[in-house]
Amino acid sequence: MTLRGVSFYNPNSDQLLSWGADQAGKVLVDGDWWRLFTAMFVHVGIVHLGMNMWCLWNLGLLAEPLMGSFGVIAVYLLTGTAGNMLSIAHNVILPVHENGYAIYPVGAGASGAVFGIAGALIVLLKSSRLPVPPNELKKLRRSVIMFAAINLVIPIAVNYGADALHAGLKIDYMAHIGGCACGLLFAAPMVPRIGSPRNVFSVRLRTTIGIVLGVLVLFAFFLAQLPR
Repeated sequence: MTLRGVSFYNPNSDQLLSWGADQAGKVLVDGDWWRLFTAMFVHVGIVHLGMNMWCLWNLGLLAEPLMGSFGVIAVYLLTGTAGNMLSIAHNVILPVHENGYAIYPVGAGASGAVFGIAGALIVLLKSSRLPVPPNELKKLRRSVIMFAAINLVIPIAVNYGADALHAGLKIDYMAHIGGCACGLLFAAPMVPRIGSPRNVFSVRLRTTIGIVLGVLVLFAFFLAQLPR
């Protein structure tokens, strides 16, 4: 993006949209449903990208042994899409109005997917199958819960302050909530790869992916029916 003239630190909305960011109008009116997928790979500058990749690295170190590489990729893509879908639903149902017109913000970033991995970890780290001392598991799980809670509260506070100061900065906390909720759903039918027979883990993983895909398709039909 930078090589094509996009700002390294602060790209504008048009630049983000041209590279695949999402927006309620683009998805629901223009039919650009692919943006629900591509938006999780587009970031609002290097700081935004760096923060998300740091979180992804730390959570991935925990997630990959429990879900396998394919499981981590699946949860990333599905929960990132779910977060973008919930964000769009929120923007359409409770739009911001300016001069009598509904204004739909541009959404971009991997935050929904990162929170999805955190949600999955919250469930999987509770498993009694893991060959880890219970006290250590509790500490790990508590740290993930604290990460999710703090990073859900901070964006709400930032947005409240931005509204009070009439600033343009907005954090898409609905994508965080949607990603985390989908991560919890993703992990609910699963067993961790560590301590489970390989065939049991494989069946549970495929079943989970099918369930979550079905839920997202139903949610997409709901989105398509929203008045705008």
